Amino acid sequence: MIATDTHTHLYSKEFDSDRTQLIQKAIDSGITRLFMPNVDSESIPGMFQVEKQFPNNCFAMIGLHPCSVYAKYQQELQVVEYWLSKRKFVAIGEIGIDLYWDKTFFEQQQDAFRTQIQWAKKYNLPYVIHSRNSFDEVMEIVGEFKSDNIKAIFHCFSGNASQAEQVISSGNFKLGIGGVVTFKNSGLDKVVEAIDLKHLVLETDAPYLAPMPYRGKRNEPDYLLLVAKKIAEIKNISLEEVVEVTTQNSKDVFGI
Repeated sequence: MIATDTHTHLYSKEFDSDRTQLIQKAIDSGITRLFMPNVDSESIPGMFQVEKQFPNNCFAMIGLHPCSVYAKYQQELQVVEYWLSKRKFVAIGEIGIDLYWDKTFFEQQQDAFRTQIQWAKKYNLPYVIHSRNSFDEVMEIVGEFKSDNIKAIFHCFSGNASQAEQVISSGNFKLGIGGVVTFKNSGLDKVVEAIDLKHLVLETDAPYLAPMPYRGKRNEPDYLLLVAKKIAEIKNISLEEVVEVTTQNSKDVFGI
């Protein structure tokens, strides 16, 4: 079994005490492909270190997270652009719009999002979307690039069935499904039930959004299998089928 976590912050300080053991535990459990989104310039060195330690399992993206977009965001974008010119990455991410905490830099987030999608097009890379309290705003910008047919993952999708169809119809998009699908009354189980498995990829977003029964605690890489098991239960199919299809979907996006 080869499972794929399409979104995990393995470089996070929450893993400083036991990072190596947790990653190896995931690999031993069959989760042999782990994709790391970047946050800002400060997260890059740690991400590179994890990639160097596990070059056959951990893969780096590059991007500026919307919650890291402030008044001097252009300087952060210059760092992203620099690294894009220096080495290969599997994707641009995570990028998007977040209006949950603060709307002060909404216009700057829009600009950063557009700029980085343009880089995805330039470097022929997929991109990974972060959207929180901003579905319509994100999809408006995504729509501007629909004709470019760039592959993407809508990370941590937690919307309704109509929104899921809107994302899928936008092009070569997959929906990232994580721990939220295991939450009671989240409603995401009904959405997943209605969507063909070919549109889904698995993710943990570790150390965030741990699935049940670990909700509220640190999320860990091997908890991905709890998400896969929940999807298998929802769709009344085997765990092996969920893992096989979602891994192939991740290969279709990332190309590796």
